[in-house]
Amino acid sequence: MRSLSLRLRIFLFFCLIGFGGMAIVLGAVWLGYRQLGDQQAMSAFSTIAIVSGFGLLALAAFVWRLFDENVSKPIEHLAAQFRIHSAADTKTEIDTCTAQYLGDLAPAATAIHQKLATASHATAETVAQKTARLERQRGQLIRILSDIPIAVIVATQDHQIVLYDGQAATLMEREAPARLNGSVFDYLDEASLRKILSEMEADGTKRRAITISGLSGTTYSGHIRSFEGNAGYTLMLEPLAFDAERPLVYDFDLFEKSGPSPANDKILKDLCFVVFDSETTGLDPAKDDVVQLGAIRVVNGKIIETEVFETLVNPGRPIPPSSTKVHHVSDAMVVEAPPFSKARADFHRFSKGSVLVAHNAPFDMAFLHRDKQAATLHFDNPVLDTVHLSAIVFGGSAEHTLDAICDRLNIEIRPDLRHTALGDAIATAQVLVAMLPILEARGLRSFGEVRAEIQKHSRILKVQE
Repeated sequence: MRSLSLRLRIFLFFCLIGFGGMAIVLGAVWLGYRQLGDQQAMSAFSTIAIVSGFGLLALAAFVWRLFDENVSKPIEHLAAQFRIHSAADTKTEIDTCTAQYLGDLAPAATAIHQKLATASHATAETVAQKTARLERQRGQLIRILSDIPIAVIVATQDHQIVLYDGQAATLMEREAPARLNGSVFDYLDEASLRKILSEMEADGTKRRAITISGLSGTTYSGHIRSFEGNAGYTLMLEPLAFDAERPLVYDFDLFEKSGPSPANDKILKDLCFVVFDSETTGLDPAKDDVVQLGAIRVVNGKIIETEVFETLVNPGRPIPPSSTKVHHVSDAMVVEAPPFSKARADFHRFSKGSVLVAHNAPFDMAFLHRDKQAATLHFDNPVLDTVHLSAIVFGGSAEHTLDAICDRLNIEIRPDLRHTALGDAIATAQVLVAMLPILEARGLRSFGEVRAEIQKHSRILKVQE
């Protein structure tokens, strides 16, 4: 019983009252009939039993409905708000209107929230001052590094990328999409790099010149430097364009991440997510086609704003005016766009090794699985649906549209980006990032634990955006 939701347990409680009361009535009527001993009274006793029994069931159902609307749902709503305010960064007040029949519970919760908010405000101001100072120093460091004409890639001992600059991104894009926490071997020849690192470890050298081939066959030259204690290494390669912009993309917390393991065993923040969305000619995956595909990566619980995928798609058919009215993609815009087979293949490369996340994922995944290339180009990535995550966080009775979730989490979607593939993907990514700490606060730390909890909400399969 403990694994059941509060609303389901209360529903079962009222079922027990209704059917138990019906059983008592039937038992009492039968005893009365036996004591009377008049067979002609059977009809009257039967009428009493039927009316009383179904009357009790109707009364139990009516009272349960009132209880569900005025007690169970408000408690579920308050619990969700508690989780949001304790684990997510939101300034929204606790909504007490939905809990108006719960006595002093909602006002008491509001008082606690206000007291904690006041206490945390002072701490936040101090943290903000120190953070601003660190950000200024970080900006100065980036400006200094940006003047060094080298393509830099920093990797862990497991060859996962924790930093790359703009020059390195240009080099990496020649081989595959640039991805933080991706493998160096997605870009450079694995055998050659492993051999060089092995030789350096054998002779005790920490730095040496390197010439290595990319997976495309391009040869790159430069230097490699290994860190103390086999903690990782830095690749410093000749850039493709010396005057190109050099923004840094990095997350040194990735040095602390666990090594390779099954997705179900991984902590949520250790996973790489590709959050995506598609705009289509209609709402039937069996008949309609994709006209736009957009995605963004989330690594270590953070959105990587520079790692995006966006493309228009030529559906090979006229786009209905009713669909264009929603997503603003017209026939003229997709004339020069690639076909879906090309967009799908590019997206497959972009999402390699990641967990795919979408809002109402079955709809978007249906298009990826339906394409003619599906037999040879599989999307076997693990998949998460933010509809299901919302049901876990806010309860099954809440509204789970993307707009409703964003409102609860104080996430703003720019009107000009709503119903664009990349705009909706970014909003969904913000939702995912906001819900990750809430899920962890509920004790759902690993991917497997979240998937098991999702099974309780599997009935929520499709919603309208």
